Amino acid sequence: MSEAAAPLGPMRVPAFVALMGYRILTILSYQIVSIAVGWQIYQLTHDPLKLGLIGLAEVVPYFCVAPFAGYLVDHLPRRKLGMAACLGLAATALILAAVSMRHAGASQLALMYGAVALTGTVRSFLGPVYNALFGRVLVREQYTRGASIGSIVFQSGLVIGPALGGALVGVGSVVLAYSAAAALAVGAALSIVSLRVTEPAIQLQREPIFTSIGQGIAFVFSHQVLLGALALDMFAVLLGGAISLAPAFIHDVLGRGPEALGILRGAPALGAVAVGFWLARRPLDRHAGRILLFAVAGFGVCMIGFGLSTSFWLSTAILLLSGMFDGVSVVLRSTILQLATPDDMRGRVSSINGIFIGSSNELGAFWSGAMARLMGLATSVVVGGFLTLAVVGTTALRAPRLRKLVLADLR
Repeated sequence: MSEAAAPLGPMRVPAFVALMGYRILTILSYQIVSIAVGWQIYQLTHDPLKLGLIGLAEVVPYFCVAPFAGYLVDHLPRRKLGMAACLGLAATALILAAVSMRHAGASQLALMYGAVALTGTVRSFLGPVYNALFGRVLVREQYTRGASIGSIVFQSGLVIGPALGGALVGVGSVVLAYSAAAALAVGAALSIVSLRVTEPAIQLQREPIFTSIGQGIAFVFSHQVLLGALALDMFAVLLGGAISLAPAFIHDVLGRGPEALGILRGAPALGAVAVGFWLARRPLDRHAGRILLFAVAGFGVCMIGFGLSTSFWLSTAILLLSGMFDGVSVVLRSTILQLATPDDMRGRVSSINGIFIGSSNELGAFWSGAMARLMGLATSVVVGGFLTLAVVGTTALRAPRLRKLVLADLR
């Protein structure tokens, strides 16, 4: 364990501060690239399905690599893996910049999707590294507040990143946005190198890789509370992935430009930041399971409202509210993940969490793009919102331990 002591607040632990620097810089880099790629591809094609294919191009390599990334994080130096992942993130942004300057037409699209696929591979390491180091820089009594602060940092990146990405594209170009993203990723690498924390000793005798990965999967599927929380969030994100269609809504429904896209994409995260500050001061414990279910249901209702709105500012307000509901969900899921997972399995369990949650963002983008092609933009989002409500009802019935959860029971 690092120098963290129980009486200290998380932000008084230097290693935790460095970890937060790594977290926000990687998020900013990724979000700027996401905005620039989405805007650029929609301008080239004017096809919402092509926006969905961005998610599919990223999730396939992510899904394939994530289990092995978790295994490596549990068995190799975590800071070095994090630094390598950050440099990989910088490399993909520079590839996109080079492609944007030198290619056009179908070859440009193919190369862009290839760079997105490389991003998915690299990103599979970012979450497991963060979650594994989180458990080393704080003691268990600090996990709830630390998770709230981590959520604030994460959601702040989701607010600032899209707004910054939209501004860079609007006043400069996609090349400028990609270059800025590469610089931020290098900064994240420097931040994690500066982090001082003891890491578990490297195991010379290791179980076979597939056996080890299987142990992580078995742990998650045998833990009803953890599995229920992950599944609930996964299906909510998968079915309620309206935000991936923001470039199409901005262009076709709301009639705005890239700067407005940044505002719209950042609105959910702004709501989540506000909730994160509240929860950092007043951590949840009692009725945590019921609150989680209510929050995801509220998110589904917001998706229905967003699909029906034709006003930019009303759509922004609805997404802001959706972010508040999602912020509660993120903090509770992160706290459950940290409290329920043994230290020697954090990498593998975090990778499974990434497959549940991280991949569902990209699969949700593909689902939304495909449904928008079949049903139209508004109808696909409204249907997704109602399906999210159905998932909440099913989870409440099938996971009674999650419904009755009190966080103190996991400590």
